[in-house]
Amino acid sequence: MALIFKKSGILLQRLKLELDEVFQDEPLLLKALKTFCPNIIYLSIQFIMFSPQFVKLIGNLQKLQFLSLWCNQVDYIPEEVIKRRVIQFSEKLPLTLKYFNLEDTWLEPYTDILLNHCNAPLKKMLIYRLNNERISKALVEFCMRNKTLNYVGVYKYLDLDDYTKKEVENYVELVPYESIVVDY
Repeated sequence: MALIFKKSGILLQRLKLELDEVFQDEPLLLKALKTFCPNIIYLSIQFIMFSPQFVKLIGNLQKLQFLSLWCNQVDYIPEEVIKRRVIQFSEKLPLTLKYFNLEDTWLEPYTDILLNHCNAPLKKMLIYRLNNERISKALVEFCMRNKTLNYVGVYKYLDLDDYTKKEVENYVELVPYESIVVDY
């Protein structure tokens, strides 16, 4: 794949990767994407390790508008390292990013940290659920700070309580996940 990216990566604008859990060349793949594929607009990536190389790749994709992410769980990374990496990731999200699908349940506990450090002008965001006061508060603060978010698609929309809906919908419209998901 690295050779393919080297030869034609400059032309690549849309990429959907579904890595399997035993994929051994992930660092090489991420380096090739970072080096040879600067024009990616749409990236859907599943079963990727939430590694420093992945964070660097996202920071390099300065034309990225759509990002759909599903990370592999890594049990041996200390909690503080994960939090620091989420901060770095959210700070590197490009200012061209308009759509972010964070359906990832593994990163769900860190959604508030991500929102607190994100400056991307998102118009649509998808999350797994909104059942946590920290995440609700971070979402409201993100909306107040960025003033660009129009819709938040919630995978577990039917699980939303009325209080959360009322508080959050003063700032952004909450919708079922299916109504705004983008899948090329």
